[in-house]
Amino acid sequence: MMTRIKQYILVLFLIAGLQSAFGQTYKFKTSGFSVLEKNEKGKWGKWSDLSLVNILVTLDTNKSRIVVYSQIIQLFEIVTYQPIEENDSDIVYSFTCIDNEGLNCTVSIVTRKKQDNRKQLYINYGNRIINYNIFNMP
Repeated sequence: MMTRIKQYILVLFLIAGLQSAFGQTYKFKTSGFSVLEKNEKGKWGKWSDLSLVNILVTLDTNKSRIVVYSQIIQLFEIVTYQPIEENDSDIVYSFTCIDNEGLNCTVSIVTRKKQDNRKQLYINYGNRIINYNIFNMP
């Protein structure tokens, strides 16, 4: 019974948060990135060593896009805002996107609840995943 009440309260907070979040621009800075790729047999390899980078990332819900201001700007048009996923350790906001080369991908912002709410941005192309460690900008 108590779990059901907690679920209702959580849903109410999420709805209220989404209403206040609608039409906003969120800015993040990166501190590093890593890449994971599938090999020719379709098996995942290992994450590359973390490379330190300090670049701007924006999530603009007015324009339905995410922009990573790397040396070559990565623009992701949001096609679908996926339902928020939450478990004991993570909160995941995912977006079905098309990048500036016309490729489909999923962009996710993950908050690691058990790691001082550390945030990560994942860009998943199915055979390659790019991971940025990010933090909110004031």
